[in-house]
Amino acid sequence: MEEAKTKNIKADVLETFITELFKKAKMPEKDAIFHAKALVKSNLWGIDSHGVIRVPAYFNRMMNGGINTQPNIKAVRGEANVEVIDGNGAAGFIVAKEAMERAIEKARTGGIAAVGAINSNHFGAGGIYARMAAEEGMVGIAMTNVKPLIVGPGATKPVVGNNPIAFGIPTYGDFPFVLDMSLSKVAGGKLTLAIKKKEKIPMDWATDKDGNPTDDPQKAFDGYLMPMGDHKGLGLAYVVDILSGVISGGVFSHQMKSMYANPEEPSLTGHFMIALDISKIITKEEMKKRMEEYYKTLKATPMLKENMEMFLPGELEYIKEKERLQNGIPVPETTIEELKELAEKYHVDEPLTVL
Repeated sequence: MEEAKTKNIKADVLETFITELFKKAKMPEKDAIFHAKALVKSNLWGIDSHGVIRVPAYFNRMMNGGINTQPNIKAVRGEANVEVIDGNGAAGFIVAKEAMERAIEKARTGGIAAVGAINSNHFGAGGIYARMAAEEGMVGIAMTNVKPLIVGPGATKPVVGNNPIAFGIPTYGDFPFVLDMSLSKVAGGKLTLAIKKKEKIPMDWATDKDGNPTDDPQKAFDGYLMPMGDHKGLGLAYVVDILSGVISGGVFSHQMKSMYANPEEPSLTGHFMIALDISKIITKEEMKKRMEEYYKTLKATPMLKENMEMFLPGELEYIKEKERLQNGIPVPETTIEELKELAEKYHVDEPLTVL
């Protein structure tokens, strides 16, 4: 399959354009700015599967009513440092941000807090919210459930979503520790990206709708994903679904709706955020010193080849962000055309200038 071409666009140009586009869907400016920044940040970190290629889908859902751009997000249950909020069908980015902000605020006094969210939508890359806590000197854990698309051993139908989970830990160095992973072999967004780029995928990523392994990303997208680490990833996916859906009082398993198959309806996604204020047990100076020691120990690991090295989670994203801030973000030409068509249709005046 021929690889689709990309063109580089500066991060600030993309941010401004997406912000103005989302405002056309009557999204408040502060929400549109955060949503746009989160998408562009994902690209800057190299997580292209969760970046600007998703803008047309999100925007169309906003226009169709699948995403409520003017929600009334409120707490519906819980007490003290444990709470559940109802996202009122809002963009997952906005609901997840609210949930993590609440968890951080509660953790300032109680040391640790957990906030669940129900009635939401796709929230993008989990690392966005885990980093929010890390930037406030806290450990952040962010997770979300999605419609089942992982097959279990011997199953002919998917049994659980690829339910991502992310961890953010402050290092007080150049970048925070951030581990962000879906619990399938790969994130579903990588199939979307492969379709956009017209690339084949590895045979152990997914199956077609009949359960047969495939290297065709479209057949895989229409089919099911395989779990990361076999039964280990499968078990963790169950945990995320239980925390994000069962305990919080939201939907779980097959009760969720696909954002693609149901563009006019909220997907009813659930999220679960945890914030741990480490200042209660360690000073900023001591944490910085100990993480520096941890990092140096990691880097001193003997390697098979001289040009190989170990990386702390979050380091590769830091390197990629510096590179892309300088050289621009590669965006598939097909996505650029989609965005330009939306700009013309909805009278977005901000230019989408390519380098």
